[in-house]
Amino acid sequence: MMVLGLTGGVGAGKSRILELFSEEYGAQVIQADLVARQLEEPGQPGLTGLVSLFGNGILQADGTLDRKRFAEQIFENPEALKRVNALIHPLTWNEIKRQIRESSAELVVVEAALFDERSREVCRYLLYVDTQDEIRIQRLMANRGYTREKCIHIMQNQADRKQFSELADFVIDNSGTVESAEIQIRQILENIGWKHKGNNQ
Repeated sequence: MMVLGLTGGVGAGKSRILELFSEEYGAQVIQADLVARQLEEPGQPGLTGLVSLFGNGILQADGTLDRKRFAEQIFENPEALKRVNALIHPLTWNEIKRQIRESSAELVVVEAALFDERSREVCRYLLYVDTQDEIRIQRLMANRGYTREKCIHIMQNQADRKQFSELADFVIDNSGTVESAEIQIRQILENIGWKHKGNNQ
């Protein structure tokens, strides 16, 4: 089994790259954000931990996390955000490791907004999806209805291109066509010596 990590800024088109890995190479895709959300459901350790940190005021009447209100509460509070990350990140990565252990896939791609050197414990190689800023802005405005100002604000609060590139083993330029992205993915897999055992490769 080969485990790859995939990251990139908001609007970079990571979903399209994940689809290519899944459709063309049969990869199992694990998205850290979705794993974290599942851990924040009632009865799960993430939500239990958040309530112990911030109290029942973060819950809706049905016992689920009031995500909008909670996000607003921690967005402008770096210390609170740090506490949330210290709780949720380890839980998320432990669950990702469990899913990988139980997977029968030849190729697993883990997508996460943040990677660091500790990610090497999970992922053999890290891939960074890089896209021109203006293209990212246009995608976010079209797909999510954001204003240009909101797009720029979000992008400025994320890690920059230099930070991503320094950590990554490979960069996928996703500013062009799907065909261009497909070629780059194929070249990366060839470079790392991974061969699909299926019939279509």
